[in-house]
Amino acid sequence: MIFAAILAGGNGTRMGNTEKPKQFLQLGSKPIIIHTIEKFYINNVFEKVIVLTPKEWINHTNNLIIEGGTLRNDTIMSAINYIEENYDLSDDDIILTHDSVRPFVTYRIIEENIKAAKEYGACDTVIPATDTIVESRNNGFVSNIPRRDILYQGQTPQSFKILKLKELYNKLTDSEKEILTDACKIF
Repeated sequence: MIFAAILAGGNGTRMGNTEKPKQFLQLGSKPIIIHTIEKFYINNVFEKVIVLTPKEWINHTNNLIIEGGTLRNDTIMSAINYIEENYDLSDDDIILTHDSVRPFVTYRIIEENIKAAKEYGACDTVIPATDTIVESRNNGFVSNIPRRDILYQGQTPQSFKILKLKELYNKLTDSEKEILTDACKIF
């Protein structure tokens, strides 16, 4: 089985002073989150599309909503716990996680994520870095400017074999959970 988890737990603080989280802002005639959900909902490969959002925004949408966690990986684990409570899982079952504010994901990227997760156990969507990345170890002076041609920017979706991700996550210490904020880092 293949599940999609739409991560809508953020409050969009980098967007500035908005009256609601950015995933609920209008894009054309509907909220951004609805555009994103539709990309997954109309794809019949998914057993269930699960949307995880802050508790205070659950009533704001009509789709299946589960309260997200404090951290990104906590939110993903909430989705996995829901899936485990409602489905008999095997080692081959996949969860595809995607940010709710990335409505322009393509069907090709979704399909390639699923294929790679089945084959390798995990998949991260990346694009070549186009900006110069500057490293500063003391926040005052530039300590390194890595070669841009070998760097990539991580995006979503990210896809995983569900039971393997849960197994790896449960082995982490609390301090490791704070450091490994991206699920692909856990793999």
